[in-house]
Amino acid sequence: MESRMKSKPLKRYVFAIILISVLNSSSSVSHYSIPEELDVGSIVANFATDLGLDVETLSRRKIRLDTIANKKYLDINKETGELFIVDRIDREHICTTKAAGACVLKLDATIENPVRMFNIELEIIDINDNAPHFRRDTMHLDISESTPVGERFSLNNAVDPDIGVNSIKTYYLSESDHFSIEIQTGRDGSKFTDLILKKALDREEQAIHNLILTAVDGGVPARSGTASIIVRVLDTNDNAPQFDKNSYTINLTENSPIGSLVVRVNATDKDEGSNSDLVYSYSLYTSEKTQQTFSLNPDNGEIRVKEIVNYEDFRVYDMEIIATDKGSNSLNGKCKVKIVITDMNDNHPEISIKSFSSPVKEDIAVNTVIAVVSVSDKDSGENGQVDIHISDDLPFALKETSDNYYELLVSEPLDREKVPEYDITITVTDRGNPPLSDNETITLELLDVNDNVPQFPQTFYTIPVMENNAPGALLSSLTAIDPDLHENQYLVYFIIEKEIVNTSMSMLFSINPENGNLYALKTFDYEIEKEFLFHIEARDSGVPPLSSNVTVHIIIMDQNDNTPLIVSPWRAHGSVVEEKIPRSTDKGTLIAKVIAIDSDSVHNSRIAYQFLHNTDATLFSLDQYNGEIRTMRMFSYRDSRHQQLVVIAKDNGEPALSATITIKLSTVETALKTYADMTEVPLGYDIFSDLNLYLVIGLGSVSFLLLITILVTIVLKCQKTKPSKAAPPCRNSVISERNSTIADSTLVSNDAYWYSLFLAETRKGKLVVRQPVPKGARYVVSSLPRSTGLTETSDSAASTLQCYVSFKDRLRFEPGIVGLHRAHKLWIPL
Repeated sequence: MESRMKSKPLKRYVFAIILISVLNSSSSVSHYSIPEELDVGSIVANFATDLGLDVETLSRRKIRLDTIANKKYLDINKETGELFIVDRIDREHICTTKAAGACVLKLDATIENPVRMFNIELEIIDINDNAPHFRRDTMHLDISESTPVGERFSLNNAVDPDIGVNSIKTYYLSESDHFSIEIQTGRDGSKFTDLILKKALDREEQAIHNLILTAVDGGVPARSGTASIIVRVLDTNDNAPQFDKNSYTINLTENSPIGSLVVRVNATDKDEGSNSDLVYSYSLYTSEKTQQTFSLNPDNGEIRVKEIVNYEDFRVYDMEIIATDKGSNSLNGKCKVKIVITDMNDNHPEISIKSFSSPVKEDIAVNTVIAVVSVSDKDSGENGQVDIHISDDLPFALKETSDNYYELLVSEPLDREKVPEYDITITVTDRGNPPLSDNETITLELLDVNDNVPQFPQTFYTIPVMENNAPGALLSSLTAIDPDLHENQYLVYFIIEKEIVNTSMSMLFSINPENGNLYALKTFDYEIEKEFLFHIEARDSGVPPLSSNVTVHIIIMDQNDNTPLIVSPWRAHGSVVEEKIPRSTDKGTLIAKVIAIDSDSVHNSRIAYQFLHNTDATLFSLDQYNGEIRTMRMFSYRDSRHQQLVVIAKDNGEPALSATITIKLSTVETALKTYADMTEVPLGYDIFSDLNLYLVIGLGSVSFLLLITILVTIVLKCQKTKPSKAAPPCRNSVISERNSTIADSTLVSNDAYWYSLFLAETRKGKLVVRQPVPKGARYVVSSLPRSTGLTETSDSAASTLQCYVSFKDRLRFEPGIVGLHRAHKLWIPL
């Protein structure tokens, strides 16, 4: 505890205050004085020494100290004979009664052998270990604001368990302008205080006073305790009610609704409770007329309209209002109220339609009068002045003709197709405050005139039609729109006549005159007619009639309805072509070329070639794009002398169509000119290739005779393939000679062959001509690039050759392929 004084033994004999008095040795009374709150274990005195006892015999003689009220505060050390503290000693607890006398603790000590008793008196000296405190921490006082200065109010005093100088010495009050304290001393020495009013209170200035009372003791250091004093100032009716204003001037519009608030007067009273409760009333100076016209709420001061107020009857009302409080000695306040009645714009303007024309034609002229209106207002001044207007979005205008008379004119051209009728609202507004208005709505209907040309949704129609269509099939519906009404809207459709190859459009197509449905009157063939271009007219039934036309483009779409036609090799005796080829034909030699044509469109006419049957699949190959049949290897002695090839030419249509040709090949031992010699550029390979060289070396090792035979054969072949001096060898020209035994071959004996050859060579960008050779049984076929304009022949004297080609039908080929037309003549410079 902060207030306790602690002492610590020094050499086992240190005390704060020790007073030893041996009054009389015969009485065996020992008196000691110690301060309270010494630490446990502190030594009071050497009891054995003070009584002259032998310390060494204390234990044997069983010296002991009696307890007090079942509590032992002191004990004797049997080893040293010292008297020490074993429990906390609190003077205020042991001596419960506060008295000025000393607090003495009496103990009995007993020793045996022989038995002796000793009396011990221990005086407990007070220390300042307790602070003053108030029995109530907060004290409440109610003091009227009318209490006179000098009035005294008793306060609860503070208490302090300590005694003497450690008890309460004085009191202090917190700073206050209105209160002070006076300290009194009782007969027992206790201190108490009174609260004194030193300045008059005013509740309206300060209703609550918070004070702090402090009690201080006389100890060193001093201790203190505080209490709160709350003084509540009680009200007295010392303030009269006060209005916010001494006078009010209010403007009130006539015809204000009954019960509407005119003004609320407000008074306040600084008092509280019933002293501040107010009652409002009219004074005696307020007229009966005013009290009948306006009501006054006694509780809140609201003035409301009680009867209809008319500016023409009464323009100013004066009244006096009194506010009285409810105190015992009631007080009151007054104010004046002036209510000024203002004029009200209470008459609406009027509008009258004098004349009106409806319906009218939509082509009515601008500035034409369609209505006459008049306006009026019973009010006077600005309340009687009126303004008239219509919406700015309307194609009409108002024109004043005389006082309060107006004409309604057409200000812009009208169009029934955009707006078939107009709701015209004429509004008239006076200049009062607030302004009043009136309106009148008239409906103007427009009559249609034929002023719109029929319009097609599109300016150009492209209509695809699949060939082989059924006659009478619906192709499309071409519908025009005319925004006019009735007969001006009824449309009739026509096909504008146009002849194509002496054929009228009306013989090919038909259109429904009522709905514009377009029909085909015949079946179209893409290979004959690919497109049609004509016009369709839409005409209304107005007076005069209006019309427009649209271009129609009919595109005939191709179907895969034509089977490929094989034109090469030419087949004079059925579908089988027979051909003889040397058995010594080399690898890669062109044996034959299958050419098929298809009169369908580009997509459907693309031809692909395939083998349906091949006697030896390792001997011949077929190019699927150009139809060339070539050897894949040289003939061996195991190969059959007769080979049969079946080739199918298939187009690209859906479903695909095809044609087949059978080619029978027979190998002969004699050296014949191959098909490639007539149609293709020489391959330019070396007869002494690696393969031949290996063959010669192999055969030479077996038999010299066989080697001689092979060499002779090679020499003979080289001599026969040697070209004339007038035509040196070139990759761009091939001279093919065939003897009379082969002159009748189907490969070279008619115009179909030449046509197929021409077609094949022009695919390669070459020009092909046919001319006789000096030897009557032979032909010369020449081909050269288009860029040269020259050809090689066996007759060097020829400088110009005319070639006439005639075909029955017009053909269509892929891009890059020459197209020939019926009775077409081709002149080629040589």
